[in-house]
Amino acid sequence: MSATVEITGVSPKEIPMELLLQADPSEEKLKGYLPLSTCFAAWSDGVLVGACAVIPTDEEIYELMCISVAPAHRQKGVGAQLLRHVIAAIGKLGANQLTVGTGSFGYQLSFYQRQGFRVSSIDRDFFIKNYQVPIFENGIQLRDMLRLTFDYGKST
Repeated sequence: MSATVEITGVSPKEIPMELLLQADPSEEKLKGYLPLSTCFAAWSDGVLVGACAVIPTDEEIYELMCISVAPAHRQKGVGAQLLRHVIAAIGKLGANQLTVGTGSFGYQLSFYQRQGFRVSSIDRDFFIKNYQVPIFENGIQLRDMLRLTFDYGKST
């Protein structure tokens, strides 16, 4: 079942920290990049149900820092609609690439790949080195980060 959502650009201050912490469990890291971010929000019947933050990292290269959907609205297409909107909006800013880092397994990996992202590198032990509290998915500790890239203008 696909939900109908409205997606808008928002100030980072408009996004509840609790929602973003579901995607990036480090409040310290979030507070570091949010002021530099272009943020988008997904709304359903006037209720904020999803949000994301994107930063420029280099000339014509942007990074999706986090994307999160409220638990009650997951598996309804909200995240995919939000990501497609972000891809289009960042492309209009002149981006050649949109990158994202994610765990080396789990639903997030296939989520990004379904939208045209391709694995471009591996950051070994990223989650061990950069998070004080271990992160587990499906009972397995995340260690390595996969970097994925959406290349504008290239077929996937």
